[in-house]
Amino acid sequence: MEIFYAYSVDGRSALLDDEESAHCVRVLRHRKGDEVDVMDGLGTLYHCVLEDDSPKKAVARVVSAEEGWHSHPYKLTMAVCPTKNNDRFEWFVEKATEVGVDVIAPVIGDRSERKVYKTDRARKIALSATKQSLKALVPVVEEPVSVKEFIRSDRGGLKLIAYCFEGEKGRTSVMEALRGLEDGGEVTVLIGPEGDFSPEEARLAIDCGYVPIHLGESRLRTETAAVTAAEAVYLRRL
Repeated sequence: MEIFYAYSVDGRSALLDDEESAHCVRVLRHRKGDEVDVMDGLGTLYHCVLEDDSPKKAVARVVSAEEGWHSHPYKLTMAVCPTKNNDRFEWFVEKATEVGVDVIAPVIGDRSERKVYKTDRARKIALSATKQSLKALVPVVEEPVSVKEFIRSDRGGLKLIAYCFEGEKGRTSVMEALRGLEDGGEVTVLIGPEGDFSPEEARLAIDCGYVPIHLGESRLRTETAAVTAAEAVYLRRL
């Protein structure tokens, strides 16, 4: 199944940008009159007929629409510190999108080795992974903020922080913490940098209602921990 992204859909027609048009017309050789599937990035899949096969500005006529196509029954925000190796964070963006995530929030911690993160490439990866995994909702990739600023922001629902808490107890497993998450519920997961959250960040998170969790006995890299947490939310209903 091929899915194309339309930057504008008005219910009657869908407009493809230069890159999507070239892929549709030049690479896949679609022509006027062909049936094509188009998504708006907001959760709706449109079954269409190609009306203009321009390789720069293709236009498709909407025949029918499916709202919430291949959606997941929760709203997941993954707040993750970008890794020193940017490829590792981009791997997380791709895999989390495939599993199912609504918001990817890069956060910069006190111990982060990467203090600056540009989101343009992550957004392109999220769009590509959305199409590849047969979804119609493209995750929002937010602009980076500090860990403390993110913690202080108004986030509803279940809030979890994966923190080592060396020598301390009181953490619960991620699966146990997710046990009370209902369909339609919101969950936010905080994942720290290579050097973990600072004690100040961890205390602030707990003071703001974050539940400390662990992801098992293995020590995981940042990107592995982030994908593991996203998968835990996804798999809890299976």
